[in-house]
Amino acid sequence: MKKSLLFISYCLLLLSVQSIFAQTPKKIIVENADFSDVDQVLMPDALLLTGNVKVNHDGVVLTCNKAYFFQKENYLKAFGNVQLVQGDTLFLNSKYAEYNGNMKKAFATGNAVMTSPDATLQTDTINFDRNVQEVFYNTKGTIINKDNTLVSKSGRYYVTEKKFKFLTAVTLTNPKYVIKSNHLDYYSNSGHSYLFGPSTITSKTNYIYTENGFYDTKKNLAHLLRKSYIKYDDRRIEGDSLFYNRNTEFASATRNVKITDSINRGIVKGHYAEVFKLKDSMFVTKRAVAVNFVDNDSVYIHGKKLMVTGKEGERILRAYNNARFYKTDMSGKCDSIHSNSKSALTKLIGNPILWNGESQITGDIMHLIGNNTTRKIDSLKVLNNTFMVSRDTLGTGYNQVKGINLFGKFRDGKLHDVDVVKNTEVIYYMRNDAHELIGINKNVSSKINMILENNALETITFFNKVDGDIYPEADLPENARKLRGLVWRGDERIKSKDDIFTPEENELNDKLVKEGKQDDAKENVPMKIMKETLDYDKKKPTVKQKSKEKVKAEK
Repeated sequence: MKKSLLFISYCLLLLSVQSIFAQTPKKIIVENADFSDVDQVLMPDALLLTGNVKVNHDGVVLTCNKAYFFQKENYLKAFGNVQLVQGDTLFLNSKYAEYNGNMKKAFATGNAVMTSPDATLQTDTINFDRNVQEVFYNTKGTIINKDNTLVSKSGRYYVTEKKFKFLTAVTLTNPKYVIKSNHLDYYSNSGHSYLFGPSTITSKTNYIYTENGFYDTKKNLAHLLRKSYIKYDDRRIEGDSLFYNRNTEFASATRNVKITDSINRGIVKGHYAEVFKLKDSMFVTKRAVAVNFVDNDSVYIHGKKLMVTGKEGERILRAYNNARFYKTDMSGKCDSIHSNSKSALTKLIGNPILWNGESQITGDIMHLIGNNTTRKIDSLKVLNNTFMVSRDTLGTGYNQVKGINLFGKFRDGKLHDVDVVKNTEVIYYMRNDAHELIGINKNVSSKINMILENNALETITFFNKVDGDIYPEADLPENARKLRGLVWRGDERIKSKDDIFTPEENELNDKLVKEGKQDDAKENVPMKIMKETLDYDKKKPTVKQKSKEKVKAEK
C-alpha cells in the first residue's frame, strides 16, 4: 500500500516538474555576430552584438546589423536591416525592432513591411503576437495582394487564417472597382471579402451598396444582404438578398425585389428577379408587377412572369400566364400582354377583356396604341367579335354595342371617340334628364359612332342601312333585350391595383414582406464565413485507385 502511494506521489511530482519546464520560456539563442561586447555605461546588462547578427527563438529567426541582447529579460533590440522570419509564411522587415522571448511578441517600426505568400503589408509600425499568431498595426497601412491594394488606418492580420481584419476606414482598390467599408474581413489567399456596416463597391459600370455582404475579388462574385442595392446609369436593383456576377453583368434578387428605371420612370416589383445587363433584359416572378407612369397616372401590369428586354427606347415588356393591368379609369386582363415601347403598341393576347369606366369591351384581338411624343394612350383597336357593354345605371338591363371591329380614340387618357363597324347591333336604354326610361333602342346598322365624356355616353350616331326602332319597355320581352353572345363579367372587373393579384399571390406577398421586416428588426451581425473560404487551401482528396479485381470485373 505504501509503495503504491509512493509511486503515485512520484508520478504527480514528475508531472509537476514537466509542467514547470513546459511553461518556462525558451531562451533566445545567438547563432551569429561578427562582434560581441559588453558596455555597462552605454547599455547596462546587455550584450552588444554587431555585424551579421542572427538569433533564433522557438522557430523564429531574426537578423539585423546590430542588436542589444538582454539575456536576463530574454529580450532583444534590433537595429538596421531587421528581418524576422517565421517558417515560410511570414517575413517582417523594418529599420528597428524589439523582440520579447518571454512574451513571444515582436514590435517593428520604421518602414515596416510584412510579407506573406499572398500579400505584403507596408506601414510605419507593426506588432506581432506569436501566441495567437496575430499581426496588428495602428498607423496608415497599405496591403498589396495581386490585383488588389488595400489602404486603412489600422488593421489586424491572422496568420493562420490568412485574414486581414479592418475596423476603421478601409479602401480596396482593384483595376475594375473600389470597395470602401469600415468593417472588412479580407482573406489574402482566396481574395474573399466580408463587408459589414455601410459599404460601397464602385466601378465604371455600376455602384453597389450593402450593410452586410460578401465579395469574391478573384471570381468577381458578390452575395449581398442587408439594405443592399446595385445601381446602374438607368436602373437600381434592390432586394433582401442580391447575387451579382461582374464578369457576366448578371444579378439576381430575392424577396422584396424592386427594380427602378430612372429614365422611363418605371418600377418592376416581385420576390424574385434576374437581370442581364449585357442583354438589356430582366425576368421577374413571384407576385411580379410593372408600374409605368403614363398620362399622369400609374399603369400596373401583372403576370405570373414578367420579362423586359431591349435597350432604352426599344424595350419590350411581356407579362404572361393570367396577365392583368390597372390604371385609374381602365383595367383589363388576358392570357398575356406584349408591350413595345418603340412602336408604343400594347397587345392584349388571348381572351382579352377591357374595362373602360363602366364599360366592358371584349374581342378576339385587342391593341392599345400610345403616342411616344406625348407619352399618352392614343387609341384602341379591337378586331373580330367586338362587344361593348355597360349596365343600365337605374335598371337591370345592359347597354350593348356589337360589331366586327372597334376603333377608339382617347382624350386626356380617357376613351372619347368610338367607332364600331361592320354588322353593328345596338340595344340601348334611353333616359331623359330626369333619368326616366323613354324606351329601349334596338337596331342594326353598318357603323356606329359614340362620343363619351368622362366615360359616360354623350351621343350615339348610326350610319347606313339603319334598321330598328325605339321600343317601350313593356313591348320588348326580356329574351329580346340581350344580343347574341353577350356575357357580362362585371364580377371579374379589376377595380384597384390590388385586384390584379390572386389571393394566393397576396398571401405569399404578406408572408415575405413580414419575413423581411422581421429580419430588418434583428440585430445586424456579420455574415457567417463560408466553408469555401475556410477550406480554400485544403487539397482535394486523392482519388483512390481501383483494385485489380474491380477493374477486371468492370471489363
